Amino acid sequence: MDIRVTSETGRLHGVIVHTPGHEVSLVNPELKDDLLFDDIIFESDAREEHLGMIEIFKAAIPSGGGVYEIVDLISEVLDIEEAKLAFIDKIVRFQPDLNLHTIRKEMAQMTTLELEKFVINGTSPVLPGFSIHPLPNLLFTRDLAAVVPNGIVVSRAARNARLRESLLMETLIEYHPMFSNIKNNAIRIGEQESIEGGDILVPSEDVVMIGMSERTTFSGLLKASESLLNGNVKHVMIVDIPKQRSSMHLDTIFTFCSPNECIAFPPAIMQRTDNVVILEKDGDKITTRSGRSVKHSLEELLGWEMTFIECGGSELTNQYREQWTDGANVFCLAPGVIVGYGRNTNTFENMKRYGYEVVSQYEFVEEYKNKDFNPDANTKLAITFEGHELCRGRGGARCMTLPINRS
Repeated sequence: MDIRVTSETGRLHGVIVHTPGHEVSLVNPELKDDLLFDDIIFESDAREEHLGMIEIFKAAIPSGGGVYEIVDLISEVLDIEEAKLAFIDKIVRFQPDLNLHTIRKEMAQMTTLELEKFVINGTSPVLPGFSIHPLPNLLFTRDLAAVVPNGIVVSRAARNARLRESLLMETLIEYHPMFSNIKNNAIRIGEQESIEGGDILVPSEDVVMIGMSERTTFSGLLKASESLLNGNVKHVMIVDIPKQRSSMHLDTIFTFCSPNECIAFPPAIMQRTDNVVILEKDGDKITTRSGRSVKHSLEELLGWEMTFIECGGSELTNQYREQWTDGANVFCLAPGVIVGYGRNTNTFENMKRYGYEVVSQYEFVEEYKNKDFNPDANTKLAITFEGHELCRGRGGARCMTLPINRS
């Protein structure tokens, strides 16, 4: 599959996900903060909810597209001996606190399945008495990379708990055949910096947004911006957002429903001004200028009017409650077609006011399991799915998806 994304809302053809496995059951109350979880989640229910989301994708994606489990891609790349040894060298080098140098030989001798399970779950029968933390955040594949116009940004996790995931993604991009057409256009930042995919949004082929959050450093976003502007992107729009857990990434407070409609958390997006900086290329130089607001800046750069739909509706308490449960973190399947957690009832009621038809995952899958889904320019559809366990991990539909191809 050709790796290509030039907007947030183009028709989805390919996406990478991770259905939660045993690693989430290894998060106990004493470890949850270190592993960046606010609560412990129940594995079987979380799996069922996630598989429900995938069923929506399978019903919506055109023939020839696909949903790819990242563990399958990891297995395929670790089957390549050069990639396997390169990955082992990476985790030994970049996570010295884990003392993996003491078992480097044993890891190199593991089968592909043994190494994969050790890396994700943190334990292995091949290594009795040796353990490391599991990777429950692998569920949020969005943060591992971001496909941008004519390239891919390789994320560098801000927290050590997720660095192993970043190193896995680096290895996939470098060695997996799926990424062969784009790996030479990979954008990487310095080892001391961080940038995560949840902070990168692609409004159009000419415009990329990057959130300056608690997870993406100033120097990290500047390095990525420079590379983007030296490519085909004309404008990079930096959005300064609150540096706090509830808004860890830009996409936790702002996502696209269609080319001219977004869901926004009003206190952090609609009620803030002077929090935008626009970077552009002028000859050999990169210039900067301030933007009045997110809405004004997007309208100027895109050339059309934008509609912002309030996450949680008009009541402030509901806005805060539903932002916390990922009401602003929706994922586009096509222009005007989104999926999100059904528990955010006020957000979906508000979308009805903007012309969206709201249907459940069961209604959508039943309708399109035996026929093609062919949305047109007038389609406005919001599909809800269950996420009572998944949202405990602090991430919604966009967080759990890494789109790799959109038309």
